[in-house]
Amino acid sequence: MQASGRHAGLGLALVSAIAFGGSGVAAKPLIEAGLDPLHMVWLRVAGAALVLSPLAWRHRDLVRRKPLLLAGFGLIAVAGVQAFYFASLSRIPVGVALLLEYLGPALLLGWIRFVQRRPVTRAAAAGAAVAVVGLACVVQIWAGLSLDLFGVLLGLAAACCQAFYFVFADQGSDGDDVPDPMGMIAYGMIVGTLVMTVIARPWQMDWQVLGGDAALGDLMVPAPVLLGWVVLIATVFAYLTGVVSVRKLSPQVAGVVACLEAVVATVLAWVLLGEHLSTWQIIGGALVLGGAFIAQTSRGQAAPGVAEPVAALDRDPSKV
Repeated sequence: MQASGRHAGLGLALVSAIAFGGSGVAAKPLIEAGLDPLHMVWLRVAGAALVLSPLAWRHRDLVRRKPLLLAGFGLIAVAGVQAFYFASLSRIPVGVALLLEYLGPALLLGWIRFVQRRPVTRAAAAGAAVAVVGLACVVQIWAGLSLDLFGVLLGLAAACCQAFYFVFADQGSDGDDVPDPMGMIAYGMIVGTLVMTVIARPWQMDWQVLGGDAALGDLMVPAPVLLGWVVLIATVFAYLTGVVSVRKLSPQVAGVVACLEAVVATVLAWVLLGEHLSTWQIIGGALVLGGAFIAQTSRGQAAPGVAEPVAALDRDPSKV
């Protein structure tokens, strides 16, 4: 039973990485058509909040039971990752910003080991190290070595927020009062929308872009179709499968597998947008795959006393 749950969790983590990885390919044509990147993020989060609003009403008891968890997930795991990542993009190269964001799994291991003082499996640590090296190759970090310090700090802030996405996703998974993933994501999107509304100022958006077509490689695709993909697949579906995978695996393992998102994004950009892969990017993709494979074996090799789940946040509100 434990092995089947681990395999199901690994499958969901892979599906989540693929879904998340498709967001950039669908969003880039809309941005090139005239949408501001922050407006694109607002549409993504607000659209997901609208789709999930019936589930928010259904699970409205979560507001009373897990208010801090919902606020933290929306503020940090939804709005924080997006806002800091796009802010870093304005100051440093895209590839470097992406690599910095995906230091999140490594930071997560540090959180588990040094803050929670729990052992980290060697497989998870080795997998994270291999994946980070692979990511450096995928984004070809050497192409942007003259860096803006503040931009780097913003990228590291995005990495911290990404690490806490896995922490929040795991909350309550091993207790009696387990928050429903759909309700948690729904309220996270609502909180994220409120935060991003202040940051993005959507009333200044060029709404006409959404009524036309956008170029996806050599194809002209209706903008609403691309937006629908970003909202339904790359956000709602991706977050749902991601949160469930964390609960079936562990934050440290799911975090490393999530690094595949960058590889998926690069491959899809190659296939759909004509952005060709270099030899180093192909090698990097193989390394990330290898790192994810190494990390996922940690479940089966965990020694007695190695704690994999993160302790539940809302069991003791005083520790928030």
